[in-house]
Amino acid sequence: MDRRDPERTPGGEPRSAWRTPEGRRLLACLGRHERLAVAFSGGVDSTLLLAAAREALEGRVLAVTAETDLQSRREVRAAAETARRLGVPQVRVRVALLARPAIARNGPARCYFCKRLLLRELGRAAARAGFAALAHGANLDDLQDIRPGLRAAREMGVAEPLIAAGLDKAAIRRLSRRLALPTWDRPAMACLASRIPYGRPLRRSELAAVERAEEFLLARGFSGVRVRHHGEIARIEARPEDLPRLAASPLREEIRRAFRGLGFAHVALDLEGYVAGSLNRTLPGRARRKGGGR
Repeated sequence: MDRRDPERTPGGEPRSAWRTPEGRRLLACLGRHERLAVAFSGGVDSTLLLAAAREALEGRVLAVTAETDLQSRREVRAAAETARRLGVPQVRVRVALLARPAIARNGPARCYFCKRLLLRELGRAAARAGFAALAHGANLDDLQDIRPGLRAAREMGVAEPLIAAGLDKAAIRRLSRRLALPTWDRPAMACLASRIPYGRPLRRSELAAVERAEEFLLARGFSGVRVRHHGEIARIEARPEDLPRLAASPLREEIRRAFRGLGFAHVALDLEGYVAGSLNRTLPGRARRKGGGR
């Protein structure tokens, strides 16, 4: 006997959430596809997109995930776990981004070249699995920010269901919460290269130092934190409410010792707090419109 709850999706989310105006619009946009592969990072946007595609297409969906040298291992593991929870098959594709000079030299257009390469490889993996159409999790807010990756995706004909459905980040989080998705309140994700100022070539050693520094802070209960790499200086960006704790003893000394062990001579706490794309401020106006980063 089939004991499945008709008011729950195969992943356990309440179907009532899809009956909201936002949910209906998103399902309608996705229902135009026969089969769909989703470029899946495990973040807030792509998780909602994947859950919606599974609901709209009755399982005719595939998660395609890139594993790169610009991602933290934590994010790779989280993406795999989320795909399993949603009950969607996942194909993982290894992409060596640092092998590409246009990416490794870390110019203002780095995100454009990176996105083109990633989407090309994800599209090829999807095609091999029988999925001709590929979608990604761009949302309305991306149209107002510096997103050269969005330009690359549009040039390649990648679908934008969240934009087509008129969803911004707030709506995505709201719908994700109604669906009880594990990512509804997850902080924004960005590749490790976004911690390195433009013009400073990307080096594995520096990317590893950033990852380990952020892991140190995450392990102590901080979230939405960034460690920007300025050569000998590590600049910590965190939520404003977390700044007093970071500056207080004994944690201040623990951070200093840990970061010195990672190769930083100095550790700075940014009094402004976490600002998405703060490194974009160093770009001249024309490059800023074409650049990227978080």
